Amino acid sequence: MNPPSDAPIRIPIPVSAGLVYRDGLLLITQRRAQDHLGGLWEFPGGKRHDGETDEDCLKRELLEELDIEVEVRELVETVTHQYPEKGVAVCLKFFRCAWLRREPRALGCQALAWIGREQLANYQFPAADAQLLQLLQTTPELWL
Repeated sequence: MNPPSDAPIRIPIPVSAGLVYRDGLLLITQRRAQDHLGGLWEFPGGKRHDGETDEDCLKRELLEELDIEVEVRELVETVTHQYPEKGVAVCLKFFRCAWLRREPRALGCQALAWIGREQLANYQFPAADAQLLQLLQTTPELWL
């Protein structure tokens, strides 16, 4: 069924997220309690600004939120997810990243953790990450 012709067309918000690896572990962050989906864990990143590439967005966001520098590598997954409670959609691009420098600090999040593949199921993530979580759990080579 098509939306009514007077319904606004909503373009998904572009978001870059990082799969930041160090010594076989993956960096995850916990959303602040007061934020949308507060308390859930996620892959760090954020909204892309106009004129910014996905990779530049990710580098900026990780520096702002965690005070780390990374090398952005290949695109692993792209997911478009609707948040009906907010009336928006996001287009999430997940990039594999290598941690380069500075120890991460929880500047823009509640907490952070370095986890192994077997620990993924111990953390609660937003529904938007379900497809990526399945890929991470079934693709050991992503952890190399």
